[in-house]
Amino acid sequence: MIFRAFFKMLHINMKESTYKVLLQFIKFGIVGVSNTLVYYILNLITLLLVRDLALEKDYIIGNIIGFILSVLWSFYWNNKLVFKKEESEKRNLYVALARTYASYAFTGLVLSNIISYVLIDIFSVSKYIVPIINSLIGVPINFALNKLWAFKKGP
Repeated sequence: MIFRAFFKMLHINMKESTYKVLLQFIKFGIVGVSNTLVYYILNLITLLLVRDLALEKDYIIGNIIGFILSVLWSFYWNNKLVFKKEESEKRNLYVALARTYASYAFTGLVLSNIISYVLIDIFSVSKYIVPIINSLIGVPINFALNKLWAFKKGP
């Protein structure tokens, strides 16, 4: 309601369907911010826990642990707040969860590790900052994958 009033003040008219998608994206962004914090904290904790092992690619371990637990966090909140199940809709939570992990795997594991390697090993960016950069790149991609596939309406 607040967003609708804001757009009316700016004399921006949009279709109801466009408004719903925009509102979904905003909610997804809010969940994404919390997910980014969870991911970053888990990644940081992992890096601190394994630092005495002096592993060469410790950031990959941090990415993986951060990924597994933050996707579970994200799935829970996206299912409850962003891509709510309608009364008539049938949703298999296990299938939606598997699809969520698959959609996040591309950005959360494959893409983030490639970006991490390039930024950390080639450009010497701090391994404590790179997870934030990875999240900024992954959010729009993950929204599309979640909306169009993981939480897709229908059979």
